[in-house]
Amino acid sequence: MPDRSKVALITGVTGQDGAYLAELLLAKGYVVHGMKRRSSSFNTGRVDHLYRDPHEATPFLLHFGDMTDTSNLIRLVQEIQPTEIYNLAAQSHVWVSFETPEYTGNADGLGTLRLLEAIRILGLEKTTRFYQASTSEMYGNVKEAPQSETTPFQPRSPYGAAKLYAYWTTVNYREAYGLHASNGILFNHEGPTRGETFVTRKITRAVAAIHHKRADRIYLGNIDAKRDWGSARDYVDGMWRILQQDVPDDYVLATGETHSVREFIELAFAEIGRKIVWKGKGVDEKGLDSKTGDVLVEIDPTYFRPTEVDLLRGKRPAFLAGNTKRRLRSWSGKWLRPTLNSFPGNSAVRCKATERSQSRSRATVFSRRLALQISVVH
Repeated sequence: MPDRSKVALITGVTGQDGAYLAELLLAKGYVVHGMKRRSSSFNTGRVDHLYRDPHEATPFLLHFGDMTDTSNLIRLVQEIQPTEIYNLAAQSHVWVSFETPEYTGNADGLGTLRLLEAIRILGLEKTTRFYQASTSEMYGNVKEAPQSETTPFQPRSPYGAAKLYAYWTTVNYREAYGLHASNGILFNHEGPTRGETFVTRKITRAVAAIHHKRADRIYLGNIDAKRDWGSARDYVDGMWRILQQDVPDDYVLATGETHSVREFIELAFAEIGRKIVWKGKGVDEKGLDSKTGDVLVEIDPTYFRPTEVDLLRGKRPAFLAGNTKRRLRSWSGKWLRPTLNSFPGNSAVRCKATERSQSRSRATVFSRRLALQISVVH
């Protein structure tokens, strides 16, 4: 029988990281409570396989909640009495944060404050550990490369600024009230359930669509941006390890490698046997098939951010070296490489193009959509 003495509350449980974390904690014997926003459409696809009828005994329960609703958050923490809180809920799309800056600040920044205040008001400072999902976007206009826990922050988006407020609020509550509250500064991490508007999924889905002749090209913004991409499952394991430390602290989780969006595009197209050659400059640059001359990639300035972050690369030794209190033993992050191979590789990543079709009842209307699923092969 698993020990259900540990009780976790995960905000943002229906997201990529939340779902993976819920799986991990359930496997470790936790009772897991997940918070999800009310929606007129189903938004639980990533956790449906974990859900059971609440009338039956189940270690996984869902609750309606919102990071902008103080009374709701206090009530949930009071009722659940979690031993660990993982705050993953956020408006996490950087480009969208320029369109919705006030909401992003409210949910991502003040939302964290509301949760920390709930812990303090309810007198749970000594019994509840708190994990804050921080982000490499806080580094923004980077002052050094690679970035570590001591690298200065200079965010370049409302999202990065809101997350920076949440980061320092977490540090402040740790120091002022003795909370076991830690920040995980996570660099980009991906998986098959990554949102389809994020650039990695956007590229891989487009490659699949082009391969199946459902589309002829993809439109992107800054293809020279460089990111440190890892596997989401590795990173949620790191989140859990952070809260198991005796002393709370702030940690960078990264692979230590950086690759450009341009390189990601080339690797993805190579998996369907198409080599990209680049012609033109700036917004007029295009990616062409080296054999046919077909235009496969175009630049759309609509996708440019008002302020860009050009390079993010985490300092891998930052979480493996140092004194014992700061070490996350056995944690390892691997670079996520896009491939379309369906056979196992050497800790590589495979992307399998699958075609899913759905029929709808309106007059025999039949729609097909392509999904490119990314999964890590260990």
